[in-house]
Amino acid sequence: MFETRVKDLVLATLVADSYCLGSHWIYDETQLKDLKIDWENLSKACAIWHKDTNPGDFTHYGDQAFYLYKFLQNKESFDINDYVKYWQEKMSIYNGYIDGATRDTMLNLESGQEVPCGSESHDLSIIGQITPLLLVSSTKEEFLKNVELFVKTTHNNTTVVEGANFFATVLLEVLEGADIMDSIVNTKEKYSRTIQTWVQEGVASKEEDSFDAIRRFGPACGIEDGFAGVIHILEKYSNFKEAMINNAKAGGDNSARGMIIAMLLVARYGAAKIPPAWTSIKVQV
Repeated sequence: MFETRVKDLVLATLVADSYCLGSHWIYDETQLKDLKIDWENLSKACAIWHKDTNPGDFTHYGDQAFYLYKFLQNKESFDINDYVKYWQEKMSIYNGYIDGATRDTMLNLESGQEVPCGSESHDLSIIGQITPLLLVSSTKEEFLKNVELFVKTTHNNTTVVEGANFFATVLLEVLEGADIMDSIVNTKEKYSRTIQTWVQEGVASKEEDSFDAIRRFGPACGIEDGFAGVIHILEKYSNFKEAMINNAKAGGDNSARGMIIAMLLVARYGAAKIPPAWTSIKVQV
């Protein structure tokens, strides 16, 4: 399903992650505004969490998204047990940042828990990694099932699973030609009051300065912080470059927000909108 679009969608999410690397996990507002970053190009990380990086490198989100993409090459279905084995092998020798979701999931696996035995992490980041699953999903229902299994692999959290289902549904509608915000606003009625509130707050913030809006919602990793920030950027910007810059400048977990934003913008407007200078990432899609 939409197999011909998957490369573009994966490229979009990886570019977003790499672009956000420079200011990822910078939280101090004064530091953010004083960062020595060329916002027109990819940058190495300024935060200590991603030391020894170069322009074009990824955060741990981008690396794990690419692992999923490579795993699914030439596969006909998503076998969660095979994937977990592959993921566990990759992460056991990973040299990048090991976040709480990865660490706790690895411990669960080592203790012999039945798959999926993901952490209880409420981080938003896993949602931006779902696009490769289109390669092995022949129907909408299969895609949504695969998304749920994938998310539970590392983020076995009810709210995160619901948020992933929401954005996966919107992604499918946009790939079929729907307007992004029309789909978001209409789709929210099928979800919990929590999701509806986050959408409403994001939409209502359109006239706010993006830095201020994202800081007000919360720039941190949790879905309760980042969800409305994603909606704000999508409501305010349709230009890929403009959206990425304003999201990245707000710092915090900008990559988690940015990967979702990027997949939807490229689903709607195509990969030609990605600045060519930003496609010099460390892998070929």
